[in-house]
Amino acid sequence: MSPTGLFISFEGIDGAGKSSHIEALAEAFRAQGRSVVSTREPGGTPLAEKLRTVLLHDGMDALTESLLVFAGRRDHLRQVIAPALLRGKVVLCDRFTDATFAYQGAGRGFDLETLSILERIAQTDIGLEADLLLEPHLTLWFDLAPDVAAQRLVGTRVPDRFEAQPAEFFRRVAQGYADRAAAAPQRFARIDAAQERAAVWQQVMAVFAQRGYLSEPGSPLCKP
Repeated sequence: MSPTGLFISFEGIDGAGKSSHIEALAEAFRAQGRSVVSTREPGGTPLAEKLRTVLLHDGMDALTESLLVFAGRRDHLRQVIAPALLRGKVVLCDRFTDATFAYQGAGRGFDLETLSILERIAQTDIGLEADLLLEPHLTLWFDLAPDVAAQRLVGTRVPDRFEAQPAEFFRRVAQGYADRAAAAPQRFARIDAAQERAAVWQQVMAVFAQRGYLSEPGSPLCKP
């Protein structure tokens, strides 16, 4: 019997450090014989990557942003995520729908009910079960104070239009993530991203060990 597909998302404000752990996790899963797909949002398919470029660099209102995000997400689900899960693969996704509720919803102040409607339209009837809302089995939330995240980003790259937002925007985004985590505690695992990288990695591995997804911390797999 082939293994069951596993969908894991990684969330947090810009500068929280989530992306640096995704490849290490991919290697840990591969070492246990799992096939892994690493992907991201916005993006993940040729169409969604084009939409990503527009989203990050062209000005628009929050509704337009949200429509483009969910359009890219549906293509991503149909072309990459759902097929991988059906084949029993592990999907590691750098951001998913929680980011939309945090950035467009909390950050930009867009109506959360409208986002919920778009979520259901975009994330159902994908090919797994017609009425199933396809969402991650586990979401790792890298929680970091916005001022610390901003310090980490200084001089690292030219900021896109979201990264260039003022500190108050990221405080709202961080609260949006906290609200999402509170609403879905079984799916979310909070990671204290203020710690040193090795300590953050140990937190990550502890979550996967507790859920039975990977070996116990301290095994040869559990090194960044």
